[in-house]
Amino acid sequence: MQTFIRVAIYARVSTEEQAEHGFSIDAQIETLESYCKATQKVVVQKYVDRGVSGKSMKGRLELQAMLEAATNSEFDEVIVWKINRLARNQVDLLNIVDHLNKNNIGFRSYSEPNIETTTPTGKFLFTMLGAVGELERNTIVDNVKLGMKQRARQGKWNGGIVLGYQTIDDTLQIVPEEAALVRRIFELYASGRGYKAIANLLNHEGHQTKRGKPFGINSIEGILKNPLYVGKIRYNVREDWNEKRRKGRNPDPIIVDGQHDPIISEELWEQVKKLIRSKGGKQKRVHDNDFFLTGLLRCPQCGAGMVMQRNTSRRKTGNVTLLYYTCGAFKNKGSAVCKANTIRKEVAEAYVINRLKEVILHPSILEDVVKKINATMSGKIKPLEDELRGIDKSLASIDAKKQKLFKLYEDDLIDKDDLSKRFDALKDEYAKLEARKEEISPQLQDQNRNPISYSFVQSVLTQFDKLLRSAPPEQQKALLRLIIKKITIKKDRRKIESIELCFDEEVQTYFLGQAPSANAEGAFRMPRKRANWIGKIRPFTIAI
Repeated sequence: MQTFIRVAIYARVSTEEQAEHGFSIDAQIETLESYCKATQKVVVQKYVDRGVSGKSMKGRLELQAMLEAATNSEFDEVIVWKINRLARNQVDLLNIVDHLNKNNIGFRSYSEPNIETTTPTGKFLFTMLGAVGELERNTIVDNVKLGMKQRARQGKWNGGIVLGYQTIDDTLQIVPEEAALVRRIFELYASGRGYKAIANLLNHEGHQTKRGKPFGINSIEGILKNPLYVGKIRYNVREDWNEKRRKGRNPDPIIVDGQHDPIISEELWEQVKKLIRSKGGKQKRVHDNDFFLTGLLRCPQCGAGMVMQRNTSRRKTGNVTLLYYTCGAFKNKGSAVCKANTIRKEVAEAYVINRLKEVILHPSILEDVVKKINATMSGKIKPLEDELRGIDKSLASIDAKKQKLFKLYEDDLIDKDDLSKRFDALKDEYAKLEARKEEISPQLQDQNRNPISYSFVQSVLTQFDKLLRSAPPEQQKALLRLIIKKITIKKDRRKIESIELCFDEEVQTYFLGQAPSANAEGAFRMPRKRANWIGKIRPFTIAI
């Protein structure tokens, strides 16, 4: 009887590696398949992450799928072309291999034949080589940064797309039509137009950014503040980009004369810069925390979040400031993208608070809402459950067929080519069923299998009301975000249409489990983000 080892191949290549070093996916897989054939191992699955960095495990969907399959013991060994294909971070590398070991799955590197994880010596060499790989990656990163800084000091462009230029042979060349648009943006601002007014004008004329998007306040501001257009190279403006989420400003960036031609004159640049400085900090900004429905209210026309808007009205008694919620897309990009669709701040906020209190104080209203949502969810669940049972039955049948194929191969009743051909057909069928199962499962998870308890919803809302009444304005916004999923507005009516409440694990824990009270200073400890649901009651939503 023949024995065989089921192997999973993992291959990865980043865009930069493929372009610079030729680490092609196809070459990796072909090499590993040839090795498995020569060593009488059967490749049962291939996991391929294309154009993905090995710096971390985030975004590597195929790696995650492989680790999940390892938990189910779908193969006996994982093989890679080189261990840095698996991970370039030492901690990630050790965690991955530890996960494989716990599931009795071996690991092997083709290019480093002494690296295997079944012996103490092999584990030691694996750890040492992984550390060397991480050191190599960090050294490469430092060298690249050093090289880019040196290029910048020499006035050379370090890449990226920018309106007005294109990169030819590693140098910036002016694109005449785009340059004319850039020049016009500077001239419009110099003549007194603001960021939004310029964006609105360009959008109405059908112009787009270099990435094919409508112009917005930020894109116009970015152009007007970019010294590239006056012939300068600016580099290293931000520090610790990933760690500080683009907020780590470098107090001493590199700004030197560039090797490219300028689009605007020095005089126009200085004029615009002076204007920007003169306008900075003049307008008193309404604090965002005073508008506690931002991000919850949705534009009825385009679906964008509603943001704060302040208008001044002249009256006999003096100027009066009126506060509104307005479409975020309109405010940022102008009327070419959407309408204002404003709703008065006090009207919207009063309606939301009063509607919540109405539901809390009138049990009959809440009871009717709970009954309706239970009936709706019940009607959605059964067809999905029936389909899911059918899929699971088909998947089990395919698994049984696979085992029969392996038994036929072990008994020399079929050869390896026949095994591979039949196995691939089953694998394709299995993948289609799994894809459909992945579509259905989240839908089922969104529904509550058990009827929603009226007392549960009432308890949550009662506790919510108590906290909301005693919380300061900045905490009221956080509380509302915790329980409200979205608020829709009626088209052309400037009135709220519905409020959709979300009840999940975060809500249950916060309001019924360990709900905080004000401390000595009156401060509340709010949850930082909504957690994934892992409790007995699945998340559900109700509209009020």
